[in-house]
Amino acid sequence: MAPERESTRERTPAGATAATRPRTPRLDQPRPPRHRFLPEWDPEAFGRLSERIARFLGTGRFIVWMTVVIVLWVVWNISAPASLRFDNYPFIFLTLVLSLQASYAAPLILLAQNRQDDRDRVNLEQDRKQNERSIADTEYLTREIATLRMGLGEVATRDWIRSELQDLVKELEDRRRHDGHVVFPAERSERSPGRDTDDR
Repeated sequence: MAPERESTRERTPAGATAATRPRTPRLDQPRPPRHRFLPEWDPEAFGRLSERIARFLGTGRFIVWMTVVIVLWVVWNISAPASLRFDNYPFIFLTLVLSLQASYAAPLILLAQNRQDDRDRVNLEQDRKQNERSIADTEYLTREIATLRMGLGEVATRDWIRSELQDLVKELEDRRRHDGHVVFPAERSERSPGRDTDDR
């Protein structure tokens, strides 16, 4: 009975401390999303919009339209009646509009350029990996071709076998002429009965 009481005593404080322990976030679970006061937007959508604007700003159409608007602005504020003019001669409001347009155009162009640089970096990385694979394949094929060449150097070809057989036949004929012996088995089998009959 004593060991059971000790085990219950040990379990009770552990449960009590677990109940009073403050809850800490677990490491194996994602954190709950925090409340943000600033509006959220999709960076990809904003980047695509900035690329469209930057593309339009880099065309001749934008320059023509901007020139037309500036010319109409200046002509209207010079030739229109004084009561209908909204920007007099120093054209301060026109300068403000153009500087505002430039201050927005520059970051949009830089953002589009950064996105293009990221794409170029990814493409260069893929090209580099493709080049490495191509070089590895080329080296492998070169080694295989060298191995095949070395193997083919040791293989007897038909012409080499024919030349070796011709040399062997010439050598055997030369020995036959010098020694007067029968070298070929077929000739020996044909001549042996004749010799037996001569001996008899």
